[in-house]
Amino acid sequence: MSHSTKVSECPKCSSTELGKGQHSGHSVMSPINKLGFGSIIEYIICTECGFIIEGYVKKPERFKDTY
Repeated sequence: MSHSTKVSECPKCSSTELGKGQHSGHSVMSPINKLGFGSIIEYIICTECGFIIEGYVKKPERFKDTY
């Protein structure tokens, strides 16, 4: 299942040159009451101006029942 929306253009500079990236190292999003069970945050970025268009966790199911 894809977690991102259908983005085809940067809202800041109108470029259509987009890419995906993620934080490196131990940069993960963790649920508040389930430490150690986080998920990588993935981004859609504009490769022309660097604007982060969208960010989402790769494994959203790990965050159920934490709110």
